[in-house]
Parts: sequence; C-alpha cells; structure tokens
Amino acid sequence: MQFGIFDQNDHGPYPLTEQYENRLQLIEFYDRAGFRTYHMSEHHSTPLNLTPSPSVFLAAAAQRTMRLRLGALVYVLPAHHPLRLAEEICMLDHLSRGRIEIGIGRGASPHELNYFGVDSDAAQAIYVEAYAVIMQALTKAEVNFAGKHFCFENVPIDIKPLQLPHPPLWYAVPVSEGAAWPAQHKINVVCGGPLARVREITDRYRAEWAAAGNAPDALPLLGINRFVVAADTDREAMALGRRAWPKFYASFMKLWHKHGTQPRYAKIPEDFDTVVENGGAIAGSPGMIRDKVQRMVESAGANYFISQFSFGDLVHAEVLHSAGLFAREMLPARERVAQAV
Repeated sequence: MQFGIFDQNDHGPYPLTEQYENRLQLIEFYDRAGFRTYHMSEHHSTPLNLTPSPSVFLAAAAQRTMRLRLGALVYVLPAHHPLRLAEEICMLDHLSRGRIEIGIGRGASPHELNYFGVDSDAAQAIYVEAYAVIMQALTKAEVNFAGKHFCFENVPIDIKPLQLPHPPLWYAVPVSEGAAWPAQHKINVVCGGPLARVREITDRYRAEWAAAGNAPDALPLLGINRFVVAADTDREAMALGRRAWPKFYASFMKLWHKHGTQPRYAKIPEDFDTVVENGGAIAGSPGMIRDKVQRMVESAGANYFISQFSFGDLVHAEVLHSAGLFAREMLPARERVAQAV
C-alpha cells in the first residue's frame, strides 16, 4: 500500500499569493513525510482550482521537493496543444530529475471546455487524437499524425523526457467499463465515487490485466481518492469538516449552478456528514483514520490511497496538523512492512 495526495487548490481563506506559498510549504511537508505523489487537478474559470496551469505550479513544486513525485491528475487534453504539452512534460521531467507523472483525460466540465472554444461533444475525439500525438512526441524523433482535429507531418522532436520511454501515466476511471483501456496499456488509475463502484472498477482492471497475460505482482497502482480530516479527536475532525465543506461545495458547484446543470459522475452532497456517511470522506482521530483507511482500501480492492487534506476554508495550520497525524499513523506502518519484505 502506498499513499499520495490530491489537491484541487480551491479558493481558500488566504490571498492568492499567500495561498500559493502555503500550498508549496505543504508540498514540502508531503515530501519530507514520505508520501508517494502529489497529484493536482486542472480546472478553468472556477474557484474550484486557482492553479489552472498544472505545469507552472508543478515547476515550482519540483524546486521545493527532493523525493515526492508530481503530476497533473489530469491534464485536460482538449484544452492543450499536444505538441506544446509534450514539451512541457519533458521540461518538467528534467526539472524534477525524473519525478513527473502524467494524468490524461478529456475534462469533466463541458462548461470549462466551451469557455476555451472547445465543443464539449467533440472532447472525447480530441482527447484520443491528442493522446496519440503526445505519445509520439515523447517517444519518437518525429511526429506524423493525420486526424480530424490534428495533422502533423515530419515535425522534429528534439526534447525527450528523463524517464524513458515516458513518465508513468494516470487515468481517472468513473465506471468499470473504463478500466479496460488503461489495464491493456499498463496505465495507473484513480477512482472516486461509492466503494461498490470502485470495487467494480478494480475488479475489472485486474481481470483485463490478467487477460493480457500480465503478472499479478506487476500490477500498476489502483488508487482510491478520499477527503481526509484528521484531528486529535473524532469530534474536532468532524467540526473542521463541517465548517470547511460549504465553501468547497460552493466552489465545486459554481459553474454547474451557473449553467443549471449537474456533474455526470462527480456528484457530491451538500453537507459534510453525508459525505462521510457515503464514504467520500474520512474524518476522525488517528486511530479511527487508520482503521477506516484499511477497511476502505480492502473493500475497494485498491493498492494506493490518495488523501485530499486541503479544501474549503481549512487554514494552513489545520491542514498541516491533519496531514501530520495521518502521516505518523499510516506512513511508518507502510515503511515497516516494506523493510520486513
């Protein structure tokens, strides 16, 4: 079992310059504590994400860390020119000395894509073509591609990533049918949603992985993402979550409310108690956190647990304390197991 971080970098209680610095200090802590990877989202025109350019923020994070792996989860491919994004990935991989991971996706919000002049109905087709172009750019000396949305002929590529043939890939899977493609291509996945659905996804992934003739002990990371609030007591943790959640919910839903629509997959409750009851969040004292994480991971069939510590109006000290309690409870146990093996 490994542990990572997910961060929306949603609108918090600080001015933007201070929020960036606080986040970078948290990332320094994640690096020292032994978390595997810092994953960040990409969103535009919304308080859900105040770091809309993952590459820019990850470049800063790379200079403040030594071991922590870093990556977008995900790059919204229809919002990027694929050749330019491939160049940024290569730069980041060298700036981080080989610690970059690449999340890819079509984007969850049609409204954000429409603001960029991208027809959301065409997003899937654009994503497929962009992915093919990026993989060529990362692994070949020239890009040659003829599609409906992108056409390139003999484009020379003079920059390659440090991790060859390319950095590890990630894909967010909302339903079990979506597990087939990443399993066939040896791509790490992350899942949200109810535990039963996550288990369907991980079971499907393992089945597809075995059908392709791959060894079980070489399985990529199958991640489950949850909000986490750790505090000295269960009562205090719940109070923090209840206070912070309304602000996060307002940021999450702003564009959906503006357009009178609802998310297709990433629906979230309005109140924190329901989030906890549904298993979308874990809040409590360290011992309770440990027990719930262990049970949740087992039920989900996951081998990677991703915590979202920062959200809503949680202040820097509260997030640092929460992440510190989690790290002291969970990461040493992981290290002891690794040493025993």
